[in-house]
Amino acid sequence: MRMITVESLCQEVGEAGLRAMVSAFYSRVRTDDLIGKMYPPEDWGGSEKRLADFLVYRFGGPATYIEERGHPRLRGRHMPFSIGIAERDRWLKLMGEAMRETGISTEVAGVMLPFFAQVADSMRNRPE
Repeated sequence: MRMITVESLCQEVGEAGLRAMVSAFYSRVRTDDLIGKMYPPEDWGGSEKRLADFLVYRFGGPATYIEERGHPRLRGRHMPFSIGIAERDRWLKLMGEAMRETGISTEVAGVMLPFFAQVADSMRNRPE
């Protein structure tokens, strides 16, 4: 039985599969009443590319994100936005829907979801 790790997810899903998942996620975010307003409307394409590049890199694919943006500094980059439990939970819900839509297997989701939950929780910057 093969061992799937965070670092092997790009190999498991493929770069195109990860980018499709992020695209499905952003199709939901654009109309979301809670977290959609956090995204600059003039930069939907840039936001989508940055998340896709980050996930491809973090999941073991090409380092385009690092080459173009340097260290992720995710918490610092998200500081301008008020992120609490509701925003975290909505992000995870929309990403889960995108994963299902794009056919992410249960086995792969079992590795992705804890990663997403940890990162999303670390973005919280509002005491509740």
